[in-house]
Amino acid sequence: MTGRRYALIAGGGTAGHLQPALAVAEALVDAGHDRSTIGFIGSSRGQDATALEGRGFPYELLPGRGVVRSLSLGSIVQNIGALWGLAVAAVRAQAIVRRARPEVIVAVGGYASMAGALAAVVQRIPLVLVNIDAVPGAANRLFGRWASASAVGWEGTALANATVTGTPVRPAIASVDRSEAAMQSAKRALGLPEDRSLVVVFGGSLGARRINGAVDGLADQWVDRDDVAIYHIVGRRDWGAYATDGSADRIARVEGALTLVRVPYEERMDVVYTAADVVVCRAGAMTIAELAAAGVPSVLVPLPGAPGDHQTANARVLERAGGAVMLPDPTCTADALGDAVGRLLADPALRQFMGAAAAAQGRPDAAAAGARVVESVASGRSRRGTPGAGHA
Repeated sequence: MTGRRYALIAGGGTAGHLQPALAVAEALVDAGHDRSTIGFIGSSRGQDATALEGRGFPYELLPGRGVVRSLSLGSIVQNIGALWGLAVAAVRAQAIVRRARPEVIVAVGGYASMAGALAAVVQRIPLVLVNIDAVPGAANRLFGRWASASAVGWEGTALANATVTGTPVRPAIASVDRSEAAMQSAKRALGLPEDRSLVVVFGGSLGARRINGAVDGLADQWVDRDDVAIYHIVGRRDWGAYATDGSADRIARVEGALTLVRVPYEERMDVVYTAADVVVCRAGAMTIAELAAAGVPSVLVPLPGAPGDHQTANARVLERAGGAVMLPDPTCTADALGDAVGRLLADPALRQFMGAAAAAQGRPDAAAAGARVVESVASGRSRRGTPGAGHA
């Protein structure tokens, strides 16, 4: 990556960090900035190369991986390698930033953003943090004191100079239509009956064993229900336990009255959100933002042990607003899940209220709002005419 850039966006490594980064970059293009002047400093691990290839944004991928929070011998060895990778990335990022001379650096959190954020501090480039979890991650907490501004997803996020911009979601999800006709059409697209209430269950791309076990038990309890369909997105990690012959990519249960369909993964999440009467899922930041954007009532099972317990904080955003029910992971049994979901299925008015409450938390203009924060910081530096430092 050579030549001067308007902005460098540092981060990636996971879809949860890369997706909002790309959304802000595209919003900057929509605001009139040339695509070639917006560069990415990403991670050589994960999906960054695939996601960035062909988009027209110049990018460089750096080594490194996250630190494992464990004192086992294997984790200590792994962390030594992780720290070495981060050190190499930090040195390379200094050179990238020196060549690019950006007006602003945007750090989207996670280990992949640390090298770029450090380069901003060292070279006195204005730094903007993007934080989509209700609780700031370690990288953003570390660099928060030097940030000129922070674009945050939710009210109350503890970062200095914060502006609530919301969390950008994909356009297809931002435009989900929850009308009765659209819901029926989406159920048909998923191969499900139109005249049944639909419970959608997922736990991320790998899946969530606690949720999978609970929904397995719930399906056994509801085997005689002829008014419900369950669409269970199992996750790739655990799919082998269901598709024992290793070949199936969709399993439909035909015994009993319950309609139960299991799939390993689902790309058409806009269709899923359109079709669902209730969603059961984890509480990652992107998932919470998508539930809000689509206006879907949900039962949220936060991942235990998440750094800073950020998934519980994320879930509470929708729970406090009235758009979700939170079910702690240790209590997520078939009985408890059946009680929570059953109450929602039995009360269409409650589901409608919860969907509206969730939608009220969505911010359709989140990407554009984040881009405006970046432009404001960059223009402040341009007016000063000298490299700027963040607020201490």
